[in-house]
Amino acid sequence: MSIDIAVAGGGIAGLTAGLKAAQLGRKTMVLTGHQLGGNLLSIEKIDGHPDYPDGIAGYELLPTIQAQAAEAGVEFAATELARLDGAPRGWKLTTGDGEFAAKAVILATGAAPKALDIPGEAAFKGRGVSHCASCDAPLLRDRVVVVVGGGDSALQESLTLAEAVARVIIVQDAGELTAQQTYVYRVTQNPKIEVRFGTTVNEVAGDTRVTGVRLTSGEAIACDGVFVYIGLAPNTAYLNGKLALDSAGRIPTDSAMATEQPGLFAAGLVRAGSLGRAAVSAAEATAAAEAADRWLKNGG
Repeated sequence: MSIDIAVAGGGIAGLTAGLKAAQLGRKTMVLTGHQLGGNLLSIEKIDGHPDYPDGIAGYELLPTIQAQAAEAGVEFAATELARLDGAPRGWKLTTGDGEFAAKAVILATGAAPKALDIPGEAAFKGRGVSHCASCDAPLLRDRVVVVVGGGDSALQESLTLAEAVARVIIVQDAGELTAQQTYVYRVTQNPKIEVRFGTTVNEVAGDTRVTGVRLTSGEAIACDGVFVYIGLAPNTAYLNGKLALDSAGRIPTDSAMATEQPGLFAAGLVRAGSLGRAAVSAAEATAAAEAADRWLKNGG
């Protein structure tokens, strides 16, 4: 198959890049991975998207963009990019389902939630330790849960949890919440949510499921769920040294989303400097597709 633009990533950046590339008339393939939608799929309300001033759930927005992309002519492969290599006329993408050749590539592989790397965390994953409030809140109705982190994701998910559980305890090692003020206000006004500053979890305890956490202070908190939102680690293992990354492991680009390698672009959470918000990732993806199209028109 002759592909003009291949997009790696099935989140909002990947789907938007694919949609725009196809609208520009390019033969486009999107490698979505095995779970379409990325990190936003489980978010109950995405704010800041210009087409949805009142917010929209991720599980509604992402399939909508995919449907638009499919109608525009995008082809999809439910596989992940495992390796990226230069080729005589572009790039070779190696996946679990074989190889693809493309003249230009947009990397929108996003990022994965960071782990605390403390005793008990891995052992109780799926048995009380989670990164998805909308998935697990119904299972913890009228229980007590701990949320670790103080950024946008931590507060958004705390608000989602508070709709079902009896009590949410946010544990933040810093002295303040770092999320957008709209989330900070909503959290501090919610009587079911308590915030503890200057506090660090150093162990997850349990038997067959989570029964609590232990803090560095020696205090124990009894709970039935632990939700970890301490940041994201960019998904770039497939590069295998082909690009210089920034100190956080993200891909540097210029203002047009072009990397140091000709015909290779990046957008969304995997890109250095990205703000990590849905509307921004979508805008970056549109810019990347337009830049890739210009590059091809100029003989790339």
